[in-house]
Amino acid sequence: MRNLSLCFVAFFLFLTVFANQVNQVQEKDEINATIEQFLSNAEQSINELDFDEALNQLNTALELSRSINHQKYIALSSSLLAQLYYVRHENDKAVTEIQRAVAIQREIEDEIGLAFSYVTYAKIFNAKRDYERSKEYLDLAAEIYDRRDDSEGLGLVDLNRGILHINTVENPKEGLRLLEDASEKLEESTNYYERSRILYYSARANMLLENYDKALEEAELCLSVAEEHGFQSMILSSTKLLSNLYALKENYKESLAYLLMSNQTRDSVHTLNREAIASNATAKYGVDSMQSTLNALSKQNEANERSLKVNKLTTILSVALITILSLLTLSLYKNNNLRARANDLLQKKNSELVTAKENAEKASMAKAQFLSTITHELRTPLYAVTGLTHLLLEESPTENQKEHLNSLKFSGEYLLSLINNILDLNKLEANKVELLETSFNLKKRISDVLIALKNSAEDKKTKMHLDFEDSIPKKLKGDPLKISQILINLIGNSIKFTEEGDIWVRVKKVHQKGNQVLLKFEVEDNGEGISKEKQKAIFENFTQGSLQINRKFGGTGLGLSIVKNLLNLMNSEIHLESELNEGSVFYFEMPFEALELTPTVAEGEKEKPVEKLSNDLMHGKKILVVEDNKINQMITRKILEKHQVICDVADNGTTAIEKVENNDFDLILMDIHMPGISGIEATIEIRKFNSDIPIIALTAVTLDENLDEFYLNGFNDIIPKPYKTEEFFLKINKYLAQAKESV
Repeated sequence: MRNLSLCFVAFFLFLTVFANQVNQVQEKDEINATIEQFLSNAEQSINELDFDEALNQLNTALELSRSINHQKYIALSSSLLAQLYYVRHENDKAVTEIQRAVAIQREIEDEIGLAFSYVTYAKIFNAKRDYERSKEYLDLAAEIYDRRDDSEGLGLVDLNRGILHINTVENPKEGLRLLEDASEKLEESTNYYERSRILYYSARANMLLENYDKALEEAELCLSVAEEHGFQSMILSSTKLLSNLYALKENYKESLAYLLMSNQTRDSVHTLNREAIASNATAKYGVDSMQSTLNALSKQNEANERSLKVNKLTTILSVALITILSLLTLSLYKNNNLRARANDLLQKKNSELVTAKENAEKASMAKAQFLSTITHELRTPLYAVTGLTHLLLEESPTENQKEHLNSLKFSGEYLLSLINNILDLNKLEANKVELLETSFNLKKRISDVLIALKNSAEDKKTKMHLDFEDSIPKKLKGDPLKISQILINLIGNSIKFTEEGDIWVRVKKVHQKGNQVLLKFEVEDNGEGISKEKQKAIFENFTQGSLQINRKFGGTGLGLSIVKNLLNLMNSEIHLESELNEGSVFYFEMPFEALELTPTVAEGEKEKPVEKLSNDLMHGKKILVVEDNKINQMITRKILEKHQVICDVADNGTTAIEKVENNDFDLILMDIHMPGISGIEATIEIRKFNSDIPIIALTAVTLDENLDEFYLNGFNDIIPKPYKTEEFFLKINKYLAQAKESV
């Protein structure tokens, strides 16, 4: 009986969990459907030139997409925002939005969205009269549509290629041919807006070719489709075109009629109904004027009936009125002088502000250039540190050496993260740095931090203690690198201010609901302590407790500022309790998602080691390393040769071009900045005679979000230095495998 009761309880719990999961899926599906509806409505609003409504719909869709972290819809919202700005002729804003969309779509490998964004990008460059860049992006979109056998997508590409020919007036016949191809491919499409564009540009092409009757037929058909679906922009364009066509045929009556229709459409979209306002104003002020006139006549009649005895009074009043008017004139004169002086002062101050703004912008550009340069200089030696550490770890070190090398490797990763965070400090404060979501072992991560800081603590004769609550789940989901960086800064700060003392690192579980866990982190020391006046200031950039502390202990004063900004980014907050000469406690709370262990791994059992990347595919392959730094050459070459790769090295771009012409290589690793021609220029030259060989940029240059220039100039991929060896070999194997499949 007891077993039967337990079975009923278990079955009830299973049904509850299953129902919750079904509800979550249904809620997510409902949100997805809502987002799709908003995006569809926004596209229709853009076509109808209802910009305010379109902007509200897109902002709502973007907010919903971010609430469920749906990257595809976030990118599509940005792409439609770019289309909105393009229609409004705000091309710079359009470029910013489309770059954001392209970056996300490339990351999530959304080919359909990427092709749509490429077409929008081409439209923007067409509007900016940069026809070559427009052609390049149409070619990129065509590659995707052709690979997916998407006839409608290819029709959109043909349409925009035809528009390019018509706008440049270089070959209207070729433009007309492309439009005919687009019409065939979009014949079954429900995208009536693009079909109306085909009719409009076909009419323009025929007008250029002086086929006026055919042009009139297609322009009128375009107007009919636009009116049926409410496409205000196409109504405006087609009526204007019809006016021009009838003028060319010397039918000025019809020309004037369509011109008036075009102006009426433009006014309804862009301006208020001025005629109505004027009419209301005329009516209002006409009545007032009439009433004023009647009153004046009445007063005049009354004055005529008065006796002459009032003339004296009238004269006195006239003199008084003249005196008052004179005083008012003098007052107005003085006020005008004061206003003129105030305007001069404001113009002077405005000029000073403009000059200050320009100087600030120049200083900001100089700062950005400096950070870019110094980051490159720091990354180059750091590449040598991480590369040599990797080589030493593969040479069978002793256990003690292995521990030290792992600490060195961990510190190198932290140093790289610190360099990146210093470079992107403004982005951190603006909450623009993206968080990584991955599974990790929190206790092991903290142990790695303590091992990395062990020598620093021993130099200060300070002991570190870890109190990690056993009930905390083993696997958590979050950003392990950001957690490590926060703890390194906090523990490192405690080590700096603690001599012959103790440091306690505590991690406790506050509460757990389902798989959501809230943890509390504490870092306590019995060191110098911080005065009450200084406790708020120490979290600002480049700030320490006092000048004496800076001279005694050193440091930049940036660590706690980074901690504050990182925790703000992760929806948390740093707290401090401290008394001077009695130590300090830094603490914060952070939520995580607990991940279950895989069914094949039971509690208490050791996890299976991660399977190393196979080097069978790389065995015997010939790879050309193009690198001007001798140390980097040696490291990259040794790492590859350990995996039985045949390496050749070129010191500069010119040598690389010659070697590729005279030898057969399976892959090229290309640095960007080199003496002579750059890596980009060398890649352009190589692509002129070899379009198949994979070329990967292996560079210490800080990359912007927009990587279009690399891909458009012939690179297959990019690996920023210093890199993780797993990523390095993963990308090399990827392109070697693709080359093998294409053989």
